[in-house]
Amino acid sequence: MFCVRKEPIPPKAEMDRALELRHTKEVQEKLFHARVAVCGLGGLGSHIAVSLARCGVGGLHLIDFDCVDLTNLNRQQYFIHQVGMPKTEALKEILLSVNPYLSIRTDMVRITEENLAELLSEETCICEAFDVPEAKAMLTNYVLEHFPEKYLVGASGMAGYGDSNRIRTRRILPHFYLCGDGDSDAELCGGLMAPRVMLCAAHQANQILEIIIKEGREDM
Repeated sequence: MFCVRKEPIPPKAEMDRALELRHTKEVQEKLFHARVAVCGLGGLGSHIAVSLARCGVGGLHLIDFDCVDLTNLNRQQYFIHQVGMPKTEALKEILLSVNPYLSIRTDMVRITEENLAELLSEETCICEAFDVPEAKAMLTNYVLEHFPEKYLVGASGMAGYGDSNRIRTRRILPHFYLCGDGDSDAELCGGLMAPRVMLCAAHQANQILEIIIKEGREDM
């Protein structure tokens, strides 16, 4: 079998057809019109964003205040040449190399209670992908109180290298889902390693897709 290398960037119509062949036209239309915010672009958020981009989710809002560090490369989606770059710009670079026709908004800011209303006003689906428990609680509580109509998919427990089957998705409230094993601690479980972090991120991305396709509106 001979492989024929195509032009570096195929036309949008060709990429759309390729996605429709895999997902059906009806599903791809919903994904293309979806708008998802990813809050935190570390081990969870970077993999969530790449999964959604590969599935053809049309609009991604990337939010993080940090820069790529060498210590991130053991579990995050970044590459050695991106060390020192803002995570928002590094991840945007990766996503556009997957699909150059995505609509990507970036905000290199630390999320606080003071800026949440403005940052998350446009997206209907929100991924909580923070490392710090206090930040997770702050975002979760704010969204549940002030944006009850939005869908929130969070994470708790993906440390170490233990049983993969303990990572699961639970529906906590009608619009709130939580992924992970619920209790593993990075300090007690040998730190954060790529396989379990990626498993949890995959659960989050998969739940977002299910919301968009089965539960959400076409204009999400």
